[in-house]
Amino acid sequence: MAAKRTVVRAPLAGEGRIVQSVRMLDGYLVCATPRTGSTLLCGLLASSCVAGLPESYFRAQDEAMWASRFGLSGTYDYLDFVRQAQRHGSTENGVFGARVMWGTLDEVLYKLRPESPSGSELDLLRGVLGDLEFVYLWRGDALAQAVSWALAEESYVWHAPVNERRNAARTAPAFDREMVSNLLETIDSHNRSWRDWFASVGVQPCEVVYEDLNHDPPATAARVLRSLGIDPPVTPLEVRFDRLRDEENEQWIRRYRTGA
Repeated sequence: MAAKRTVVRAPLAGEGRIVQSVRMLDGYLVCATPRTGSTLLCGLLASSCVAGLPESYFRAQDEAMWASRFGLSGTYDYLDFVRQAQRHGSTENGVFGARVMWGTLDEVLYKLRPESPSGSELDLLRGVLGDLEFVYLWRGDALAQAVSWALAEESYVWHAPVNERRNAARTAPAFDREMVSNLLETIDSHNRSWRDWFASVGVQPCEVVYEDLNHDPPATAARVLRSLGIDPPVTPLEVRFDRLRDEENEQWIRRYRTGA
């Protein structure tokens, strides 16, 4: 059974009472920028077994890989691809989860627009994906985020499953001030774009700050589940990914701040 959410509306003239109704949650999107802990959060939510299997199904660079996994070949309709992503990314209770970065959202909307030539972007998404909610993940320390992003780009190591930590050891790339500065600008631009988009479509997402997630991953993920109307499981949520931050990150941060 999908998650239930109580929706309260203001009383109509003469009603004299608040009217409540129950809606079913069909899915949610984890909206983020790189290096905000989205992989950690998605792993925690997936471990609940009641909040879908959130992955980057709609990332353009990965579409061919996902299409192959979905059994799609040759020329296929994008709506068929989305339907298959829904099927593979849903848990038995019918809840679908996916992760999207800012650049991905525009592409998804563009590819789906023929399904609904008129109407708002939110209407378009919900017309295809059902009763959809949003989780917005951002990081307070943008410099640490930019450094983490730069090191991931340079080392090609983005994630470290907890049982494979040693295999994810990174080589130490040369410090690149220009890359960090450019990524800081990108992070600021994408965060503003996310907030502007939420405001433009009238969405109040569940906000998650990386620093809270990093401090207590299971508790933060449980709060997200409750915000979606999903009761957290009795068994603890599973931390499936380890932190990659190490002394190299600290050195880059110090060098950027001091101008060294």
